[in-house]
Amino acid sequence: MKITKYLFIFVAATMMAACGTTNHVPITGRKQNLLVSNEQVLSLSNQQYSEYMKSAKASTDAANTAMVKRVGQRLANAVEAYLTANGLANEVKEYAWEFNLVQNTEVNAFCMPGGKIVVYEGILPVTQNEASLAVVLGHEIAHAVAKHSAERISNAYKQQYGMQILSGVAQAAGVGYTTQQLGSVVLGLGSQVWSSGFSRSQESEADHIGLIFAAMAGYDPEVAVSFWQRMAAQGSGKTSIFSDHPSDEKRIKQIQQWMPEAKNYYKPMATTTTSTTNKTTTTKKTTKKTTKKTTKKK
Repeated sequence: MKITKYLFIFVAATMMAACGTTNHVPITGRKQNLLVSNEQVLSLSNQQYSEYMKSAKASTDAANTAMVKRVGQRLANAVEAYLTANGLANEVKEYAWEFNLVQNTEVNAFCMPGGKIVVYEGILPVTQNEASLAVVLGHEIAHAVAKHSAERISNAYKQQYGMQILSGVAQAAGVGYTTQQLGSVVLGLGSQVWSSGFSRSQESEADHIGLIFAAMAGYDPEVAVSFWQRMAAQGSGKTSIFSDHPSDEKRIKQIQQWMPEAKNYYKPMATTTTSTTNKTTTTKKTTKKTTKKTTKKK
């Protein structure tokens, strides 16, 4: 009887390890095994996002708030266009984009699964311009598109509940996981499961994908190098979400290696400056023509 019981537990654990979905990360093509569904992850992340926004204070700077929304939406449009063009149109439905600038001096930004983006005011003095902000938001959006949170939860689930099954703690009928169990895993990992605490390989992957997304949206990827140099100059005196990321030197070197690829996606945005210049030139030409006509009449 005991032999049968432990044999069942072993088979259940094996099935658990074998189940899940094999996913390919966009841009990099890396394979990942996810034990949690998109619905479960989105349900939990939306709950935590709602709780966070209840306590967060929205920025009172109208210009910067508009900039965050403008840059974020431009990135979102580029990401959705890329996913649709590459046979991932169903994933576009997962995103309900929101872009918020909040009052906080930390050098910080994050994007939760489902496209809930929060930028702290403290990062704007470092980004300095829209293109650098696009690099930051591209990085955070990349975490969501690459399903890094789901991957981290899946790995934690394997370790936590996999061991329970092997030790006979789990009930025979409870081998499958529920949203409640998933919630306890998330709580165990802490709120950082959504916004930080990713592995360094995931952070590097987000750098890579985010650089491409920024270029797709029409922002010059070259600014990424100078931005990360400014981030490096921040030192350890300021709290930053990027403190557990790859070293500054390694990050900048990798970005330079990915730059040729990013440049392939980059198409500069049309600006109103060119249009204004053309209008000015036209006005000048018209003035000259009018002067000549007046001279002839005399």
